[in-house]
Amino acid sequence: MRYHEGFDDGPGGWYGWVSNAQGPKPLEIRDSCAITRSPWWIDYNHAPPGAGYMHLLYALNTGGRPGEYQREVEGPNRFIAAGCSTNFAGAQVSVRLRGEMEMRGARMYLLCQAQHDGICSGWLLTGQPLEITTDWSEQTLSVRPEPTDWTCLGSRHDRADFYGYLPLQRVLADVNVDILFVLHPLDIAPMGPLAGDPHRLRPERDYPVWRGRLPEGYVLLDHVDIDFA
Repeated sequence: MRYHEGFDDGPGGWYGWVSNAQGPKPLEIRDSCAITRSPWWIDYNHAPPGAGYMHLLYALNTGGRPGEYQREVEGPNRFIAAGCSTNFAGAQVSVRLRGEMEMRGARMYLLCQAQHDGICSGWLLTGQPLEITTDWSEQTLSVRPEPTDWTCLGSRHDRADFYGYLPLQRVLADVNVDILFVLHPLDIAPMGPLAGDPHRLRPERDYPVWRGRLPEGYVLLDHVDIDFA
């Protein structure tokens, strides 16, 4: 089975993210491309001792949970409507994209998340980063259950009741939460002195950060294809 999203008729279920408090935001759709621009929210849910901070560029729910997100933001979810598989083990994920970015040490990765036994476990495909270039490029990721290709996100100190570790094979066999394209890692530098460990606080909510040390730019996503094994 193949999933194809070309953004010819809206976002098709894809969305951006404002913050934990405000939730999702609509993607700009222009000329059949989904566009995302900085500044992006700093996702602090996986701060150390987790894998670190991220920017969430594009997200797509893979499991049907009616009412969780605003329909007007993401539009009809064509992945769920088509009955696409949540078994990503062995899948090929292809994207066509371009952009102009100051990456500042970050890379663009695929993130897969699944929830089982009350734990949401996210794994980053850090062994296969996507390259953002000024010219269009077609790139394909092989979603193999090889632990050396992946990094488990884990959880910040106070979210371990929800985020955590599940075996990679179990997650890829049923990616029932979402898939995302993210920027990771981020260089989070507090603007001014802090009392205590900054990782126990929330950047841009509990303290300001030096934005010049974070990625800046824009990305155009022309299409996403998933060929399931």
